[in-house]
Amino acid sequence: MLRPRVPVNEKPTGEIIPTITTLGAVVPHDVGQAHCGCQHHATAPAVPAASRPTVQRTPGTVLALVGGGTAVVLVVGAVLVSMLLAVAITGASVAVCAVVLRSLLASDAKRR
Repeated sequence: MLRPRVPVNEKPTGEIIPTITTLGAVVPHDVGQAHCGCQHHATAPAVPAASRPTVQRTPGTVLALVGGGTAVVLVVGAVLVSMLLAVAITGASVAVCAVVLRSLLASDAKRR
């Protein structure tokens, strides 16, 4: 039920592609049908890879890429530095609060 099956596909030329099992074996057409002329034992011809157009890098695009990369590095660096600064300020304020509370509690204990 959960195993995908490759259906028999008719090409526009009329040649029928045989079903392929999960093990990679080719299942021939039904024996009851007339001989279709397919060559089940022959290997498929190698299809040449589609040629992809190459990317042309002009000095302007290289300069834009370098500028964009520099901007990204600067923005990320500024965000990280601001986060570090926020943590440092929070730590310092917590330390000052602890010192103030300690002195208040110590002065309260001396009065009693």
